[in-house]
Amino acid sequence: MAVKLKLKNDDDCYGWPIISLHWLMAVAVFGLYFLGLYIIDMSYYDPNYKTLPHWHRSLGMIMLFALGLRLLCRCVDRAPRALPGHGHATRLLTKTAHALLYLLMLTALLSGYVMSSADGHAVAVFNWFSVPALPIEMHHQADRAGMLHYWSSTALIALSCLHALAALKHHFIDKDSTLTRILGIKRETP
Repeated sequence: MAVKLKLKNDDDCYGWPIISLHWLMAVAVFGLYFLGLYIIDMSYYDPNYKTLPHWHRSLGMIMLFALGLRLLCRCVDRAPRALPGHGHATRLLTKTAHALLYLLMLTALLSGYVMSSADGHAVAVFNWFSVPALPIEMHHQADRAGMLHYWSSTALIALSCLHALAALKHHFIDKDSTLTRILGIKRETP
């Protein structure tokens, strides 16, 4: 095995921009989810009552930007070729799961923004800059966006766990390069 970090994807591996965004976003998805669960149960008297929700919103807005960057990278760079051992059903399932992961991330992030700006105020991102609120307000906007945010985030976590289990299955049982190619490692074929 050889570490093969390139700028662009090739037939065997992803390039470092996609690899970096993949792993940073994976950590952020799980971190934001569990932080969000903690925030839901936080009382007004919690010493982090204002700080943690601010961090959650700020990281969510940064992640929305990172998702846009990741989608742009996917549009301008080809994906590595499908592995020879993957049949039609595996390829279709893989494409469907990836599309759902992107859709759930986008839904969770946008609903979080809609919920956070429901009061008409901009969303401050670590007090570096602000993202303006939507110019329109909907009836029960925060409640509806909050439910969508919770359920899309929960579905995203569940699908992300299945995604990770599938990668581990490919690595340890099928012994193919599904996992190593997103780590930037080129496996030598026997």
